[in-house]
Amino acid sequence: MTASKKILVVGAGFAGMWSALGAARLIDKEGQSAGDVEIALIAPEPLLHVRPRLHEDSPLKMKAPLLPLFEATGVKFIEGRVERIHPGDRAVDAIRPDGKSFTLTYDKLVLASGSKLFRPNVPGLKEHAFSIDQIDEADLLEKHFAKLANQPETKARNTVVVVGGGFTGLEIATELGHRVRAAVGGELPIEVIIVEQADSIGPDLGPGPRPIIEDAIRELGIVCKLNTVAGSIDETGLVTTTGERIEASTVIWTAGMRADPLTAQIDGERDRFGRLHATDDLRVPGRKDIFLAGDVAFAATDDKGNHALMSCQHAMTMGRIAGHNVAAELLGKPLLPYRQPVYVTCLDLGSYGAVFTEGWDRQIRMVGREAKALKRTICEEWIYPPAADKEAAFAAADPAVSVVA
Repeated sequence: MTASKKILVVGAGFAGMWSALGAARLIDKEGQSAGDVEIALIAPEPLLHVRPRLHEDSPLKMKAPLLPLFEATGVKFIEGRVERIHPGDRAVDAIRPDGKSFTLTYDKLVLASGSKLFRPNVPGLKEHAFSIDQIDEADLLEKHFAKLANQPETKARNTVVVVGGGFTGLEIATELGHRVRAAVGGELPIEVIIVEQADSIGPDLGPGPRPIIEDAIRELGIVCKLNTVAGSIDETGLVTTTGERIEASTVIWTAGMRADPLTAQIDGERDRFGRLHATDDLRVPGRKDIFLAGDVAFAATDDKGNHALMSCQHAMTMGRIAGHNVAAELLGKPLLPYRQPVYVTCLDLGSYGAVFTEGWDRQIRMVGREAKALKRTICEEWIYPPAADKEAAFAAADPAVSVVA
């Protein structure tokens, strides 16, 4: 039997998962008055990839199953990858894992397809640089570390270059000494070098936590090359735009993110990261049938000029609200404004610990082991899917739930 109304969520990341649950919660709450509504989520696989943990070892373990959760909450999972959105026809074209194409129609759409690492046209980047953007890429890096043990001990083998000194770059850089030594064996003199084009480390993190970050870098023996731009990469190292060569068997690219290219198929204003501007209720301006959540949305978090970042912290709340609103729009119920005034940052700094800040000015609240314990709680518990239990899942999907207190 075909449902009379269809909500389609694109993406099974933090924003997509919570959008589906948020919509299912409101449909369930409305009961008989909701009529026959199908909530479907399409993604390549029914797994939540826990990207905030991909700087850690064993990346293949950083996924959580979603099918039991979806079955418990009445969300239909569709395996496939969306290739084309047809807003005028309210349809999407997708491809199954076997390569066969198919089309899905919808009454309301939530685009929550996430983001990808930005790879500019730097010679050798695609062929020779590693990344931790996706699980398969992080696993490839881990396998590369294991292979280093079979290479002759040279300066290049014992040197790792991280391009990008932002959040992701700092988290992987501060883990590298431990991870490479564990893979190669022994107490080798592993040198970790961060190449950052700005004149300070962690430029987007601001001056608040910078003294702690710099202290961690010194303690861990990491070398920072500021005001430095990668010019080319090859299998034995990196050359900067000034001609300096850094011999390294491992170059990891972490410099920048961009919204999923599907955003380009919907008319609307975009920011410099390709994110579509969103209304207060998380719709594409001028369209009542398309909602946005997560890394594809440029959305105001408050009335002070702050906007959501490409982070699970914002994706989770946006997902809950976008899911509620897409169902509310379908049912003729009031929509909720997206507001997330509380903002925190918890940056992992390897064996040094972590630094936890509050507010957009990032005032330090915790440092070291205490902050590290909180980071583990966030990444190992708080951001994982709720239990595959309808009551528990819908309680967690309440748009009033705050990701951080």
